[in-house]
Amino acid sequence: MQTVVIVSATRYNKTDFYSKSGLGRSISQSYSQFPIRSKIYFSNTRSLSVCYNDAISTSSVDDILIFVHDDVLLIDFFWLDKIYWGFQQFDILGLAGNKRRVPKQPAWAFIDDKFTWDDRSNLSGVVGHGKQFPCTIAGFGPPGQPCKLMDGVFLAAKNSILRKHEIQFDERFDFHFYDLDFCRQAERKNLRMGTIPLGLIHESGGNFSSSEWKAGYARYLDKWKE
Repeated sequence: MQTVVIVSATRYNKTDFYSKSGLGRSISQSYSQFPIRSKIYFSNTRSLSVCYNDAISTSSVDDILIFVHDDVLLIDFFWLDKIYWGFQQFDILGLAGNKRRVPKQPAWAFIDDKFTWDDRSNLSGVVGHGKQFPCTIAGFGPPGQPCKLMDGVFLAAKNSILRKHEIQFDERFDFHFYDLDFCRQAERKNLRMGTIPLGLIHESGGNFSSSEWKAGYARYLDKWKE
């Protein structure tokens, strides 16, 4: 079994991360019998893209890398099995995504800058929202579907694939649009992307009105022209 490396950046110090964050509390459980390691960037002030690229360059080429936010709870006993299953179908895995991509799309689920939801038939995946289980469940569409764009709350890829195709996170995107840009790069390299059915609770939602988000959207459009 390939080693799975959980990669995350957090503002918490090490002690607080494992006691207070959703991800820290999830991975502090004993996984000693499984090939799982973590690469956590504690007390972090750098962008997600910088941290994720560091993980790509410093991890073994044979590792599976999971790029995940620190405010998630893993509630699936079989999440590791689902990762391995997912790679039988796809090169890059996510939990929620869109099967199509339209010009000037501001997020994977929206089709315009008025934040109009795409038709459900184009969406895929399930994500929980809240602070604990049971939680509110957002069912976007059946998982296991090929996607063009996926949510950055959870992305997984084999490091060998990223290295082979020279894919990294574009560091001009700090906390917004790094995921869409990553998927655009993967699409350009003809990699297969898709969602998997994995139980996860996201403790926060997206922020689509901040000045940082708007600046990221402008950079995204400047790069991709659509």
